[in-house]
Amino acid sequence: MQSKQTKILMVCLGNICRSPLAEGILKSKLPSTNFVVDSAGTGDYHINEAPDPRSIQVAKKYGIDISEQRGRQFKVSDFKNFDFIYVMDSANYTHVVNMAPNPEDAEKVTYILNEVYPNQNHSVPDPYTGGIQGFESTFKMLDDACNRIAEKLQS
Repeated sequence: MQSKQTKILMVCLGNICRSPLAEGILKSKLPSTNFVVDSAGTGDYHINEAPDPRSIQVAKKYGIDISEQRGRQFKVSDFKNFDFIYVMDSANYTHVVNMAPNPEDAEKVTYILNEVYPNQNHSVPDPYTGGIQGFESTFKMLDDACNRIAEKLQS
């Protein structure tokens, strides 16, 4: 009998910068036999597009290939399909929670940085309009959070 896989969804605005990095980082820390990690955006700006080239570049620097990921929009059915939904900022949090069909589904949603700074609801800054250094610092923040998530899920 196969055990149920734990499913984790990373959510940002466009699904080309922060959430693809978070997806790639967490996937690199968890066995794919037991865990499914995906990402989505609250907006519909980049559906079926590859991640931002700067996200791909920074991930590659740390040995993670996210180049095959494609953007998709968050949908209500994601509440049914995922056990944990991590959002990058307050706008994503509000958008996703407002789509929750019930309170139990809304409880699946949390700020990803709450794993590092419990209950502080810190945002992961969107690096989209800046240079490569913003993507570097975003990677480091997400890596810290994903280390905590991986430890928690595997303990």
